[in-house]
Amino acid sequence: MPTIDLRGYISVDVEASGPSPGLYSMLALGACSVADPSQAFYVELRPTSEQADPQAMATHGLRLEDLRRTGLDVGEAMVRFEAWILRTVPAAHRPIFVSYNAPFDWMFVNDALFRALGRNPFGHAPLDIRAFVMGRTGQEWTSIHMEELLDHHLGGRRLSHNALEDAQLQAELFRALLGLAPQKGA
Repeated sequence: MPTIDLRGYISVDVEASGPSPGLYSMLALGACSVADPSQAFYVELRPTSEQADPQAMATHGLRLEDLRRTGLDVGEAMVRFEAWILRTVPAAHRPIFVSYNAPFDWMFVNDALFRALGRNPFGHAPLDIRAFVMGRTGQEWTSIHMEELLDHHLGGRRLSHNALEDAQLQAELFRALLGLAPQKGA
């Protein structure tokens, strides 16, 4: 199998107040280079909506009240995120968005980038780790679960629901799925 140059691949995770960017808020955004997960970006965001799904809020433990005071404006966060992407991904590479359940994370990030900047440096096609596993192994979609992938490839480590920690764990998982050694210190 040819070696994949991972310098353009960015693992992304978000925490949100519910399941739709039109109704709910992206509350935290974490990202890291898949080639070097220590190259990382993290921001907590000021809510753009008062709506909150109790189950979503219980999952990550972020509080709308706190983020109204301490969260960064989404527009400023997207300016910083794009600048980080452009610093992290070499000029000869195109940024590639990687996530487990990419449709969820992608819709929040894409919406925020277009609202703030009128563009998305990733283009229009995220790479979903679950779909990658299905294509690579031929497993049925419904039989692929993050916990089982983590058990098999990363010794049972679990998501923390901190957007940066989860982005870094996803990067390590994606590297393992490609048959690549983990980064030192990971």
